[in-house]
Amino acid sequence: MNDNEKIGLNRRGFMSGAVGVAGLSAMQITIPSTAFAQTYPGRPITLVVMYAAGGGTDAVMRKLAEEMAVAKGWTINVTNRPGAVGGVATQFVSAARPDGYTLLGGANYNRFVRVLGHAEFTPWEDWVSMKAANALASWSVRADSPFQTMEDVIAAAKAKPGSVTISTSGTGGVWHELALIVANIAGVELKYVPYQGGKPATLAGLQGETDISGGGLHEHIDLIRAGKMRNLTQTSTDDITLEDGQVLRSIASILPESRSILPVGATYNFMFRRDLPPELQQEIVDGFRAAANSKGFKEMIDTKFFQLDVKVGEEADREGALMETVTTDIFNRFQDQIGAEVKTAEELGLPAPEDFESWWPPQGYTPPSFT
Repeated sequence: MNDNEKIGLNRRGFMSGAVGVAGLSAMQITIPSTAFAQTYPGRPITLVVMYAAGGGTDAVMRKLAEEMAVAKGWTINVTNRPGAVGGVATQFVSAARPDGYTLLGGANYNRFVRVLGHAEFTPWEDWVSMKAANALASWSVRADSPFQTMEDVIAAAKAKPGSVTISTSGTGGVWHELALIVANIAGVELKYVPYQGGKPATLAGLQGETDISGGGLHEHIDLIRAGKMRNLTQTSTDDITLEDGQVLRSIASILPESRSILPVGATYNFMFRRDLPPELQQEIVDGFRAAANSKGFKEMIDTKFFQLDVKVGEEADREGALMETVTTDIFNRFQDQIGAEVKTAEELGLPAPEDFESWWPPQGYTPPSFT
């Protein structure tokens, strides 16, 4: 069995969590759509962000809200409700009246909740997830760390399995998932320490709470540029050279077996429940498209090493379903390292990753009605 078979991945199959939300499902409330559409929005909109202020999801969602407000003339207030790798914010928005005034600032198509068995809704069927951007994963250490390179980490972890600690944005979240994948390819065992978001996970490494900060390159880059952190690796296809000549090594240059899944990282999704009136859905989608394609948003993501990748409608649903399929496969393979029970593909009605192409679209799937 080769390494790609061992982790069940390929690049087409994976281009990229919520725990503790029992029985979470989207409420079904019928509201006359025409009356709302004629006056929407008559008051400020609230965007509820899944993770803490200062992380990647927060940065992307705040910029989208800013540009959407400019494009549409709306007032959008942003609030953070971190916890349960997105579950707290999802539960809050799910319980709100479906009138377009409470939206969800999400990440990774909210795909972890159902896999972990704490939700009944299907993210790519019961919610609309509009994708704005991708982010690269990053492993970094504080400047005085004894680990000079990724090879040092691998050697230490092989010499004493479980002795090297790495922070994640939450148990079962995307940075936990990617750390599992990298560790599996490297053939090492790490200790994963969860935090409520990317910024706390970054600070954990900086302050010496963990040996390594696991997170997004966008969350580490300013500290790397300032010389406070040293990057060990990132998940682009190639090495990245900064303005000062500093080289951020691709994991492919260290573990060539990883190249087939690169680039890999997080995704950022502006979300709302699919039971919103169709006219309101169209208004929100139009505002999102204007924001995601704005000059201001593009400049922000370039500065932070995000990657612009706008997807809406069935294209986004398909990617969300694919990611959930791959995550289900990975979490079942690494059940003993997840720290929670996970659902099988059979229980979720999902195919194996290699069967996804022939499975999509599944029976009963209806694409969004907006244009």
